[in-house]
Amino acid sequence: MISAPIVVHRPSISGGRRVTVHSSGRDEILGTAYSDHDLVVLLERVGIDDPETALDDPRWVEWRGGPAHEFSAA
Repeated sequence: MISAPIVVHRPSISGGRRVTVHSSGRDEILGTAYSDHDLVVLLERVGIDDPETALDDPRWVEWRGGPAHEFSAA
């Protein structure tokens, strides 16, 4: 199984979630998202056409280490 190209990592101790994209055989950090809006902005930057829908599409986004759409401190 091929994993999603966008990974939203577990919430950090101070809040927010690191977001990475897998492209050309490597992972690149896009930034830290503190809300769904932040995440949508990051996805728009990498050219995802419908970022709001992509948030809940496991072909695009993999949520790791916590529930989807949860950004509060761990």
